[in-house]
Amino acid sequence: MDNKNVRILLLETLGPFKQWLRKKLLRLMGYKNIHPSVVLERNLNLDRVDPQGITIKSGCLIASGVTILCHEHVYRNPNNQELPLVKPVEIGERTFVGVGATILPGVTIGQDCIIGAASLVSKDIPNGCLAVGVPAKIIRSNLKMNHKAILVNANHCKSAEEQN
Repeated sequence: MDNKNVRILLLETLGPFKQWLRKKLLRLMGYKNIHPSVVLERNLNLDRVDPQGITIKSGCLIASGVTILCHEHVYRNPNNQELPLVKPVEIGERTFVGVGATILPGVTIGQDCIIGAASLVSKDIPNGCLAVGVPAKIIRSNLKMNHKAILVNANHCKSAEEQN
C-alpha cells in the first residue's frame, strides 16, 4: 500500500471521529444550533459572544478558516450602550461555505447555496445561489445541492446576466 492510500485510509477512518469530537466540544462551548449532519473543517472562527446565535442547518459543509460573527462592536445595543449589538446568523440546509469566507452579523444564507472562498457575506443570500467576492455578490442562481452540500445540477444554473 503506497503513502497516498494510507493517508486516505487514515482520513476515512479518523475523519468521522474528529467530526464527532469537534461538534461535542463546540456544543460544550454553547454552539447548540449546529445540526449533527454538518461537516465542520478545522480552524473555524465562530462568534464567542453569542454562540447560540449561529444556526447551521443539516447537510452543510463549512470549510476551514471560515469566520462567522454574530456581534457588532461598532453598533451598540440600543437598550444598553455598554453591550455590542447582537444579530444571529443562519445558514440554510445543504450549503457549502468556502475556505476563508467571512459571514457578518445578521446574515441569513438560504439553502442550496455556495459561498466562494474568501468571500465576505454582508447581506442575505437567497436559496440556490452562488455568491463570491468582497462584498459577496450573487453570480449564479437555481443551484441544487445534495445532502452533502455537493452541487448536483451545474448544467441548469443561470448566471445573473442570463436572468436579467
